[in-house]
Amino acid sequence: MERIRRSPHFADGVFQNPVGARTRPSGSMLEFAQVYFRKESRRRRGPAAPIPLHPTVGEDLARPPVSGLRLTWMGHSSVLAEIDGKRVLFDPVWGRRCSPFAFAGPKRLHPAPLPLAALGPVDVVVISHDHYDHLDLPTIRALASTDTLFAVPLGVGAHLERWGVAESRLRELDWQESAQVDGLRLTATPARHFCGRGLRNQQHTLWASWAVEGPSGHRVYHSGDTGYFPGFRDIGAEYGPFDATMIQIGAYSEYWPEGRTDHTPLPGGWPDIHMTPAQGVQAHLDLQGGTPSGVLLPIHWGTFNLALHAWAEPGEWTRDAAAEAGQAAAFPRPGEPFEPARKLPEDPWWRTVSHPIAHPWRRPGRVGAEAETPSGDLDLAGER
Repeated sequence: MERIRRSPHFADGVFQNPVGARTRPSGSMLEFAQVYFRKESRRRRGPAAPIPLHPTVGEDLARPPVSGLRLTWMGHSSVLAEIDGKRVLFDPVWGRRCSPFAFAGPKRLHPAPLPLAALGPVDVVVISHDHYDHLDLPTIRALASTDTLFAVPLGVGAHLERWGVAESRLRELDWQESAQVDGLRLTATPARHFCGRGLRNQQHTLWASWAVEGPSGHRVYHSGDTGYFPGFRDIGAEYGPFDATMIQIGAYSEYWPEGRTDHTPLPGGWPDIHMTPAQGVQAHLDLQGGTPSGVLLPIHWGTFNLALHAWAEPGEWTRDAAAEAGQAAAFPRPGEPFEPARKLPEDPWWRTVSHPIAHPWRRPGRVGAEAETPSGDLDLAGER
C-alpha cells in the first residue's frame, strides 16, 4: 500500500486518470434495461451461427515465426505475442464467464481456441487491469502452477498473491516504469480507464497499457482498456514506433437504434473509458507518429457480449476506418497466428456468422470526428 500512496498518479485516496474521465454510469438505467433486454437487441448482440475458430493453432504455434514476431489473438483481449524467441501472454482469459459469479454474467460466445495447458511455456504474463474480462481467476490459478513471471500494474499484484502467485514472480509497475525480463523490456504506460472487482470500485489498483520490446528490437503495444486521449502520441514518441499494436475497439457506448442514422449515447454507460473503432484507428496512428505504419490488431470484441452495439459491428467498423486511413489491419479468426511482417489475415470472417450488419458510421468525416470527441462505453464485466 505504501508504493500506491507514493505514486504520482494516486491522489485523494484513488488512482487518477491522465485526463478527466467520467467513471460513473450516465443516463437512465431504466432506458438501458429496456434496450438491453429487448429480444431483437439481444439477438443482434450475438452471432447468428457458431464463431469459426482457427483449426490448427497448436500445430502452427509449434513452428517458430519466420520474422521473429508473431501474434495470436485468442479472443477478447487475450493475445499471445512471440517476440524474438520470447513468449508474452496478454490479459489471458480462458474462463467461461467474465464475472464474479460462476452462474451469471457475460458468457463466452466461442470456446478458447486452444486449451491453456496446450499453449506451452510462457515467459511473461502481462495484465492490463483487474476487471473480470482481463483478469480471470481460474486462468491465473492455472498459470500460477507454472514458472512464468507476471507483469502487472501497481496494486494488482495483491490479487495474484491471494491466488497462489509468489511475490518473487511479480513485476508490479507504475506508469512509465519498466522491467527487464530475460531480454524483454516491459513498460507500463498510461491508459484512460478505471479499476475494481466485486461490488465496489475503490480505484486502489492501477490500470495500464503496455509497451514491450524484444531482445532483437521488435516492439508491440497492448492498449488494455482505454478511452481516447492525447497520451497515445507521447507513448509512441517514447517507446514506438511499433511493429504491431493491439487496440481495444469494442464495448463502446454508441449504438444506432433501428431505423435511425444518428449515433446515440448509450444509457447507463461509463463515459470516456473505451474507444470506438474509429478512435482505435486514430490511437494507432498517434502511436506511430501520425502516419500509417505497422499493423493494427483489433481486440476486445467478438468473445463477450458487453455492450448494446451489434456483435460484428466493431470488426466491420474497424475495417472501414483502417481502410479510410490507409492503415494495415489484421483480422484473424480466434486462434489464427500471423506475422505482422508477412501476409496478414484480412478476410471479414464474421460476415458468414453475423446477423445483417448496418453501416451507419459511413458518413463523411467519421474518423476525425470520433477521434476528436471521445465517446463513452459500458463494460459489464468491470465494476458493478
